[in-house]
Amino acid sequence: MPEVPALAGGTKEDYRQLSGIEKSAILLMSIDEENASRIFNMMDEEEIKEMSSVMASLGTVSSDTVERLFMEFVEQMSAAGVLIGTYDTTERLLAKALGKDKVDSIMEDIRGPAGRTTWDKLGNVSEEVLATYLKNEYPQTIALVLSKVRPEHAAKVICEFSEDLAMEVMMRMLAMDPVKKEVLDGIEKTLRVEFMSNLAKTQRRDSHEMMAEIFNNFNREYENKFMGQLEKRDAESAERIRALMFTFEDLGKLDATGVQGLLRAIDKDKLTIALKGASETIKTMFIGNMSERASKILIEDMEAMGPVRLKDVDEAQLYIVNVAKDLAAKGEIVIADSSGEDQLVY
Repeated sequence: MPEVPALAGGTKEDYRQLSGIEKSAILLMSIDEENASRIFNMMDEEEIKEMSSVMASLGTVSSDTVERLFMEFVEQMSAAGVLIGTYDTTERLLAKALGKDKVDSIMEDIRGPAGRTTWDKLGNVSEEVLATYLKNEYPQTIALVLSKVRPEHAAKVICEFSEDLAMEVMMRMLAMDPVKKEVLDGIEKTLRVEFMSNLAKTQRRDSHEMMAEIFNNFNREYENKFMGQLEKRDAESAERIRALMFTFEDLGKLDATGVQGLLRAIDKDKLTIALKGASETIKTMFIGNMSERASKILIEDMEAMGPVRLKDVDEAQLYIVNVAKDLAAKGEIVIADSSGEDQLVY
């Protein structure tokens, strides 16, 4: 086996003293340029810079060292058996080296909308977002992309186009010839790199939504205190947060089926405490969806309870709100917005 040429002073002879990145650099320099290029294409810019720096400072590496490295590599691969790369195994590996927040951010970027292939993922992108992106492409490219997604999704995307563009795309789809694999691969790569990765980043939660969730978990004292301070500093943000907050009184948007579903899921003792500080509208809503016997017991318990600390009421109401959100997120109940349209609360 030929020696790796010297690029700097020194000779690498004992492979056991080499670092992991030095071993990787030697292996890369030992294989043919085509395969080395494929590996470099899988690295990000910082990894390429780091690898290049190590390669440039290797010096002379003896053929025996190179051979021992290849033997070590083959032995490790043989011992490992079959390698299966999945999102879960990747996430577990990253978790050993990085903090949870960083791992979550990285996995969010590479996952994008759920799906095994780029075409699967596109099928989970809303028609408005996909149409907005495709409007900037050539009609032939749009036609090709839409021919690869589910017909029902393609139909919704086309409806977002202007009439002229929609007809142009459909005519191109009707007259479409078989597409060369390399052309299709190129379009898929562009979608994956330029669209899907950016989409994953832009789909991160809005800061006002995040802050509304935090305010939802304050007790009444702190909610009023912090909201008052925020109104003085940034009235617009305070208004947006108020609009996004989901409170106990918002449970009035539940329909009868939703109320009954919530009643089955919550602790009745917590409900008794929560209703002590609720409006008559909310009290009537809950009581009206209970059996005559159950409602009678609830009313008697509320009367017998006497005064209740505001802190305990807040905690009980927050508990019920969180149960309602969980049920809505699972699709088990539906909460209607003020316009009467259905809105799932997460």
